Formats: sequence, structure tokens, C-alpha cells
Amino acid sequence: MKYSKYLLIFFLIFSLQSCSDFLEQEPGTQTSIDELLQDKKGVLQALTGVYTELEADVRGERFAVYADLQGGNIKFSPTSSGSNRGQISPPANVQHAYAFDDLALTSNFKMFYDDSYDIINQANLILEYTPSLKDATDVEKNQIKAEALTIRAYAHFLLSLVYSQDYKYTPDASHPGIVYSTASIKAGLQYPSRKTVAETYTLIINDLETAIENYSSKSLLPGQDYSVFNRNNTKALLARVYLQKGDWINAYQLANEVITTSGVILSGSADYVAQWTQPNLPVSEVLLEFSVPSDSEGVVSSSMSQVFGYTSATSYQKYVASDDLVNLYENNDLRKHLFLTQPLQTVVNGVLAPVNYNFTKKFQDNAGYVAFRLSEMYLIRAEAALETNRADLAMADINTIRARANATLLTNTTNLKENILLERRKELCFEGHLFFDLVRNHKNVSRNDGCISSNCNLQYPSLKFVLPIPTFNTNLNPNLQQNDSY
Repeated sequence: MKYSKYLLIFFLIFSLQSCSDFLEQEPGTQTSIDELLQDKKGVLQALTGVYTELEADVRGERFAVYADLQGGNIKFSPTSSGSNRGQISPPANVQHAYAFDDLALTSNFKMFYDDSYDIINQANLILEYTPSLKDATDVEKNQIKAEALTIRAYAHFLLSLVYSQDYKYTPDASHPGIVYSTASIKAGLQYPSRKTVAETYTLIINDLETAIENYSSKSLLPGQDYSVFNRNNTKALLARVYLQKGDWINAYQLANEVITTSGVILSGSADYVAQWTQPNLPVSEVLLEFSVPSDSEGVVSSSMSQVFGYTSATSYQKYVASDDLVNLYENNDLRKHLFLTQPLQTVVNGVLAPVNYNFTKKFQDNAGYVAFRLSEMYLIRAEAALETNRADLAMADINTIRARANATLLTNTTNLKENILLERRKELCFEGHLFFDLVRNHKNVSRNDGCISSNCNLQYPSLKFVLPIPTFNTNLNPNLQQNDSY
């Protein structure tokens, strides 16, 4: 216990000195938290820094591929050069997680866990300093509060998806959730325990409802409205939270509000594929796409293409679509044109031979991380309508998405639940949903094409459907309960 306390004290001191990227003013200089957050300019600079770190957290290789990789939408491309040319192996950053056998001591996701709580700590600092700003109006303070609360809720929600079993794993959601942090490290040493999943979701929902009440019409930060949290995309986040919880009435209401009042409309059939492949701009129906990092001349330093990109036969990334996914599309489905098929040299029976691989066109060039778009709201509204005995409304929403894609329309409500989940898989592929959809519906994982894991198929429920909390963190906090089986 004493050793853990010494470690935590060191961690606290380190965190207070450099707990957030937003403390960096310019190369080689830093300023104190108190000094930076004393006025509106500093707080907005801090808020910009939180968005920067949040974008990096979700766009990073680990989280960006997690749900699709675990669920079976993704397989790996062969090594492009060197002595291992043509061989296929899982990337080191996801190797153990992919096998449903991550290690607490050397977890693949330690960086995601730490960075997520760092983001939460930064958001809490902003929430603690904003009320006392003397050069900001109440409307401006409320807007800053709303964005910080949403960031805090979003980061906790993502952590709960990865580290907690689904909401209905136990009848009353009394199983372990996550540590929900509502005070910065600066507030003092704490040894928090994990909330239950029910408590975790209550806190997430409370943060989001408070945020929605406090939003004004415009962020104080420069840039496009769709690149930061606002009232509409926060409602979209809340709709997703209610979906994950299985609160169908509220999921329907929030998704419906976004569809009918956001002013955003579905991208049209005529340019749907073209919109995904246009450089530097998101699809028109996007509700939130975080800005990619770039320098003063607009040169992008990193984007989703560093996960899914294809440049040439000798320059490409490791993650491609599995045939399990590609074969789900009808030939006339426009979404089938969102795959770039390329032959890559692959070791087959000990000899190099060209084998076709399907790269997604969604995330080429300088593509950003798509957090929310309107299609998802139609799919949430459809599922919630079905679960509240409005099958005709559910089928209408599914057919809206299918008609846009030029896919065959449904003519009856037979097996509608499965059709909704299938449509989610096809429409939202590579956008971080599949595995979480499987788990919340208590379905098994079945990975066929290209699976090179010893655990290609896993039955629900499984203790391995959540990742281990990194040992470093459980050592820091003796009250932090490790997930079972780790």
C-alpha cells in the first residue's frame, strides 16, 4: 500500500507539471495550470488542446480498428517488403487484444487507457476554472462547460465500452463499470473504486443532459461546426448511449430529434461514394468529424489513412476488409464501390503470388475520424422503433438507408432485428461499431476470412469481451478492481 501511494504521489506531481498537452505554449516552454486557465483565452487554448488529444486517442490505431477487428470486418494485409515480404501477421499494437488474450502487465491498450483518463482530467480542469473567469459572459462559460462535459462523458463512454461488460450482462447492471472521474488530479490524491455499469451510465447521461442544456448556438473555437461538440452531435452521442443501454424510448427520441431538427440531411445516392473519397472534406451528413492535425501551412501530419490507407503496391497499411464483410453487399449496392481492390504479393504455399485485398475508400488521403453521422441516427431510430413495437416505422428507416445505397428494399418485417444489425454492419463499417453491436445483443463473435488468431470464434458471454486494466494502473490505485480472468 505504501509503495502504491509513493507511486501515486509521483504520478500526481508529474501530472501537475505536464498532465496535459494544452500546457505547451511553444517549443521549450510551459506555463502553470493556474496561469493558463486564469482567462478566457487560456481556457480556450486548453479546450483546443483537449480536442487535439481526443482526436489522437480515437484516431489512433488501437481504438480506430478495435470494434471492426474484433467483430470480423477487418483482416490484415501482407508485409510489403523485407525478409518477411508477403507474410501476414497481426500488428504489434493489437496483437494480444486481437487474440482476445491481452495481458494486464503489457496491455496493448495501456496508452488508450492512460490517454483517455488524461483527457478526462483536462476536461475536469476546464470545468473547475471556467466558472471564475472574469472576462467571459455567462453564455460563453456555459458553452465551454457544455463542450468539456461532453468530452468528459464521451471519454468515459468509450472506456466503458472497452473495459466493462455490456449493460445487460447482469439483470440490474450491477457488474463493474469504470472509475468515473469528476474532479481533476489537482484536487488531491484519490483512490477511487469502479462504479457499477448502471452508475457509470447514469453519470454519462447526466453529463450529456447538462451539456445539452448549456450549449449556445456557436462554439468559441475557430473552425467548422462539425469538428467540435455541439448540441446536435451531443444528442447523437446520447442516442448512442441509450442504444447501448437498451433504453429504447429515449434512444428513439434523441435519434429522432437529430434527424428532424439538426438541419443535416442524408448524403444523396448520386454522390455518396464520391463524398467519401473527396480529399480534406467529410461526407455532407457528418455530425462530428474531428479535425486532423496539421501544421501552419495546412500539411496534415496524421490521419485515418495511416490505419487504412493504400498508396501503391509497396506502400499500404495493415488493415483491410475481410471477405466476411465484402460478401454481404449485393452487387448493385453502391457501398460495394467503397472498396479499393488491389493485388498484393502474398506468401501462398511458400511462394509469393498476387492476392486481392480490399482497402476501404472511406479513409484514404487526409481522412478524419468520423465520430457521428446521420445514417447512424436512422439506424438507431429503426432499432428503437422495433423494440417499442413499431415495426413498420423501423422498416421504413432501414429502407431509407437501403434505397440510398441502391440495395433491395425490405417488403416485410420478418427477421427485422437481424436486418437492422446487418444494415448497421454494412453502413457503419470501419466506424467503430460491430463488436459493440454484437456484445450488446449477446451474440457470438465469428471471424472467418483471414482470421489468424487462436480465438477466431468466441461465444457470448465471455470474460474476454473486455480488456484488462493495465497493471501499472491497478498498482497505482489499490481500490481499482481488475477485470475477471486477468
